[in-house]
Parts: sequence; structure tokens; C-alpha cells
Amino acid sequence: MLTAHAQRRLQQRAIPPIVIDLLLNYGELKYDHQGAGIYFFDNKWKGHVRNILRQNGLTQIDHCLDAYLVANNQGNVVTVGHLSRRINRI
Repeated sequence: MLTAHAQRRLQQRAIPPIVIDLLLNYGELKYDHQGAGIYFFDNKWKGHVRNILRQNGLTQIDHCLDAYLVANNQGNVVTVGHLSRRINRI
């Protein structure tokens, strides 16, 4: 389930909803100090997800491989965005 904030961020950051599904299924999961789950594509899965996108004719959203999402303890997606190099070292 997406919060209203997460829905706005999806639109603002041009991240298609399919990327949320891919992150939840194939993303690396780390936890922050408050217990929120942070999902992102690590190098291991980027190639696999890129192949899934190609198979579905979605190569134009390749830029979303740097996307991340934050889910709260109830499993709701709180926010989404694009990783910077600094954040990638979670």
C-alpha cells in the first residue's frame, strides 16, 4: 500500500508503479535505525531487473534502476526516490 506522500513522489520522480513491484521482489533490503525497510537494487540484481524490463518492452525506464523505496513497519510504502552515490552505502 502506498501512502499519499509516496504516490506524489512516484509522480514527481517519474518512477512507474512497476518499479515498486520490482523493488519489493528483487531489491536489497536494509533497515534504518528506526526499523524502516529501505529497498534498492544492488549490483547483483540490476542486470536481472534490466532483463525483466527488456522482456516487457520497458527499456525506457532503465533510469529507474537507481530507485529506492522506504516501507514502514506495517509494510506501507512511505516514500520513493532515486539513490545518490552517498545513500547507496546504506
